[in-house]
Formats: sequence, structure tokens, C-alpha cells
Amino acid sequence: MPPLTRWYIKSALAYLMAALLLAVVLALPSDLPTFIRFMNPAYFHLFLVGWVTQMIFGVIYWMFPIITRARPRGNERVGWISYILLNVGLLLRLIGEPLVSTRPETGAGWLLAISALLQWLAAVLFVILAWPRVKEKYRGE
Repeated sequence: MPPLTRWYIKSALAYLMAALLLAVVLALPSDLPTFIRFMNPAYFHLFLVGWVTQMIFGVIYWMFPIITRARPRGNERVGWISYILLNVGLLLRLIGEPLVSTRPETGAGWLLAISALLQWLAAVLFVILAWPRVKEKYRGE
């Protein structure tokens, strides 16, 4: 299993645990601190981007057909950049979402914009990386 796949899958499992823990906390009585009460959108991002997306990216990187024997998975650097952008974007979302909801006067909405941009760039880079591997048949090149 390639190192990038291991990082994607280990991160996915960590985000799954964090999402489930946050789900338990959010299910507690409503006398939670305001910051915690506004973590619901962050919970969905933890689950969908952190767990589901990273698990899918990790498995795709590992299991899709090879491109060539010399570079079976394409440009590994692009994969790592995608991984970093996705995780930085997700972490910014986890900070920004409750901050913007509880203290809109701080002007921290830029965190959400940067978060969305980083996650979008990560997805675009991953598609660029995986696209050549979606082909009819391996020709032994």
C-alpha cells in the first residue's frame, strides 16, 4: 500500500472518530457552550470530507489501474499536495464555521472562503491525478 494511501486512510479513520465524538457531544442537552452548538455544519464536513472523501481518495490512489510501470500512480507530488490542501481546508472549516456563527463581527468569514477554495483545489488536483488511470485497458506501457 503506497504511503499516500496510508495517510489518506489513517486520516479518514481519525476524522471518523472525531465526527462520531462530535455527534455525541451535539446530542447532549442544549446547555452546551455556544461555540459547540454551532459545530453542526463542521460535523458534516468532518464526516463527508474527513471520513468519506479521504477514504475514497485513498482507495482510488491505491486501487485504480496503473498508468505506466515507471510511474504507476502518476505524479505523487500532486497527490501529496491534494492531501495537504484537503486537510488544511477541512481544519480551517472546523475553526471558521463556529467562529463565524458565534462572532460574525470578527470578520472571520474569510476562513470559510479560504477553506472552500483549498478543498476545491484539492479535489481538482486529485481528479487531475486520477483521470489518466480511468482507461479501457492496460496496454503494458
